[in-house]
Amino acid sequence: MATEIATILMGKHRPDYTPYMLVGEGVVVVNAAKVKVTGNKADTREYTYYTGFPGGLRHVKLGDYLAKAPEQLVTLAVRRMLPKNQLARKMISRLKVYRGDSHPHQAQKPTVRK
Repeated sequence: MATEIATILMGKHRPDYTPYMLVGEGVVVVNAAKVKVTGNKADTREYTYYTGFPGGLRHVKLGDYLAKAPEQLVTLAVRRMLPKNQLARKMISRLKVYRGDSHPHQAQKPTVRK
């Protein structure tokens, strides 16, 4: 799922794709709480981040992300697949992730992609 979202955000599915321009579309992801992982990934896979304070290295397990903030997990997975530059910050701002079915983007008439 994250690879498809990253491809759409970057615009690689379009014939006018240019790596240094923002040509992709925005993506709305609903039902992020229904993300499932197989095996024992929920217990073994860890995400690390640094708070900026001395001794501020934190480790969060995948299962904790799924329970508390599944929308943050989807955003994190997509962000790590985008290029590491200023353009990626603009791309990730076009990603909207929601835990349930409802979202405030009905005016844009989003299409369902399978």
